[in-house]
Amino acid sequence: MKNPFVMESGNYKTSYTKDMALYRNPRVKRRMLIIVILLFLIPLFASNYVIGLATLCAIAVIGAIGLNILTGFTGQISVGVGAFLAVGGYTSAIFTTTYGLSFWISLPLAGLITAIIGGLFGIPSLRLKGLYLAIATLAAQVIILWVIGNWESVTGGGSGMVLERPSIGGFSFYDQNSYYYLCLVVAVLTTIYALNLFRTRTGRAFLAVRDRDVAAQIMGINLFSYKVMSFAISSFIVGIAGALLAHYTMIVTVELYSIQVSIQYLAMILVGGLGSVFGAILGAVFITLLPVGLGYMVEYLTMFIPDAYSLLSSFREFVFGLVLILFLVFEPGGLVNIWNNIKNYFKLWPFSTKE
Repeated sequence: MKNPFVMESGNYKTSYTKDMALYRNPRVKRRMLIIVILLFLIPLFASNYVIGLATLCAIAVIGAIGLNILTGFTGQISVGVGAFLAVGGYTSAIFTTTYGLSFWISLPLAGLITAIIGGLFGIPSLRLKGLYLAIATLAAQVIILWVIGNWESVTGGGSGMVLERPSIGGFSFYDQNSYYYLCLVVAVLTTIYALNLFRTRTGRAFLAVRDRDVAAQIMGINLFSYKVMSFAISSFIVGIAGALLAHYTMIVTVELYSIQVSIQYLAMILVGGLGSVFGAILGAVFITLLPVGLGYMVEYLTMFIPDAYSLLSSFREFVFGLVLILFLVFEPGGLVNIWNNIKNYFKLWPFSTKE
């Protein structure tokens, strides 16, 4: 019998199952559940425009988590994510449009084929590091987009391909609400998978490779296997995001997957926070909505300076680059570090402490 006059502090675990739980604190579990419920309630009170932005955010979250597994958690720099998005999008387009397969079959196939191609381009990572690896992934971007653009008999070349929204039975995901729910479910499943991945032996090996690959190899970690595996897992998730994006826009062309797309996804994990699943989510939402917010700002300023519309339009690209520089200089930990600092502050508030 517990003594009623003794106050316990902390979260005590009485079994390995509780200690290995994804959310060890019930309060955090309830908070996550409330956030997910609120995300599912967005279509009930939001306009189609807002739902469309939320859908793009969900797709960006999937791709950013995939890239963060490779760059943030394994330390393998990649600037070719746009090409892997293209592989996922075109694979799904070819299977559904040319061969008439169901979307539900072509979606995992798109991820699988993207994983195979990503693994092949990940083979040089055993001997290449840092800037050299980044150039190699940039070469992958150029090679893949060149093949897609010139393989006209399969991909349609510069004309691209037209897709349809998925359907199941007699129900079609054509409207904004239904497709948002589809992307949101995939984003939630991807987040859960990523959170659990780094609680496994494979995930811990990824972290060891990132922190010190030589020490990891001495400990018995096969660098070649785990680096290629990281490329494959990351590419699989990015391919899924590419397929979802292709069916959302209902068209795929080479121009949609330029190097600028790769830079945007790299910016997502840099601004959000490298090596953090939550940071990838924050960064994806921030970078996706940043051009929208800047667009509203330009429209507002144009009311007062009508003749400066062209100058203010280019101002958006300037702000995008400035945001990246400011985060790299003043907050390299990203948005997730800012969030952690806010949480730590309110843990002690209103009491102040001095170090």
